[in-house]
Amino acid sequence: MASFSFGAGNARKLAALPLYAVGRMITLLVPRSHDEWVFGCGAGIGDGALALWEVAAADGREAVWLTGSRREATDAAARGIRTLRKSSLRGLWRTARARVIVVTHGFGDVNRYAVSGAFVVQLWHGIPLKRIGLDSPETLRLPGPLAGTRGARALRTLLGRMFRGAAHRIRILPAASHAVRGRLESAFALPDDRVPVTGEPRVDVLSRGSAADRRTLARAAIERAAGSIGPAARLVLYAPTWRDGAPDPAVPSPAEWTALVSMLERLDAVLLVRSHPLGAGEYRPPLPSDRVRELGSDLAQDVTPLLPGIDVLVTDYSSLAYDSALVPLPVVFLAPDVADYARRRGFYGRYADVAGEDWATDWTQALAQLAAVLDDAAERERRVSRARALSARVHAFRDGASSERVYRAILAGSTSAAGAAKKGRR
Repeated sequence: MASFSFGAGNARKLAALPLYAVGRMITLLVPRSHDEWVFGCGAGIGDGALALWEVAAADGREAVWLTGSRREATDAAARGIRTLRKSSLRGLWRTARARVIVVTHGFGDVNRYAVSGAFVVQLWHGIPLKRIGLDSPETLRLPGPLAGTRGARALRTLLGRMFRGAAHRIRILPAASHAVRGRLESAFALPDDRVPVTGEPRVDVLSRGSAADRRTLARAAIERAAGSIGPAARLVLYAPTWRDGAPDPAVPSPAEWTALVSMLERLDAVLLVRSHPLGAGEYRPPLPSDRVRELGSDLAQDVTPLLPGIDVLVTDYSSLAYDSALVPLPVVFLAPDVADYARRRGFYGRYADVAGEDWATDWTQALAQLAAVLDDAAERERRVSRARALSARVHAFRDGASSERVYRAILAGSTSAAGAAKKGRR
């Protein structure tokens, strides 16, 4: 059962219109501070927000992290990060007072009703392969009961205006490269100067230190999350993307599970299953096996630092394909619904531009490709070379310093914005 859909999310936005109006009044009455920052992240204490937090904290920046759960507060406390509950009055106040607001998913990462007038930094959470924002019809989808009503068109128009109004508040949306920049500008209807090519803070961890050290740290973190794994075992990460609230058509059948576990045993490999945080599926074999482990967001909120410990990635449309190219990892693409997904959600470019022409359409094909990668050095190198080529296309920086570039861009932009606002009040 999926935990979220665009239709349900949009219904909640429409129902909350009065709260947005109240929040707007608050931000008109409450003056923004000169230097306070607030951070939030839809995936917990991690992603690009954490990478940027570390740079800001090292510079002595006054900041607080707004959390949505007890676990987030506990994780933040373990890192010495000050927090407030984003839905509390204090969370509302700090959001309304902050000069700079940093998010990774949307305004709901902080207190969504008090962001107007701030310098909003939207770090996003991955290079999009599937269309997002205004580029995708899913963004304005209505729930079933409303979709067929006479007022559906008016509601979609209203949602479109709300989305554009929210996107217009974004002052910086960092891009990994010029190739990616155009996607973000289009999806959020932003001008060039708000989408600087700085690299993504969230993937700095994949370029810092030596490859050997990154792998050692990643394997240790994987074992803490998924349990003990032998040092010789190869790790396969299966990370299907979110189907916008629909079930994943690639969930293995009992027979496919049997074949998969048999292959893992034969080649001394372990499958780590990471379903998307916004969706769920039956990713458990009919008979328990220590060759299949869960690695969901409840066990490892941020999977990016774990990628150097992985040997093969299996995915469909996830941005992990771009992230893992920095390692670089061989990828097996398993996508049984490309035509339907292209019609419903859409891609930037052709799917084959990323997956090649040989993606698997079922588990039988995927297992054959996976076995070849694990058992044939030449096939592994062919796919690693494909990953390197993909990385060269979409990552302008591979120096681990994107967080610093974004931080400098924020300081320059927020200072300029504050000066312009002060001048306008004279």
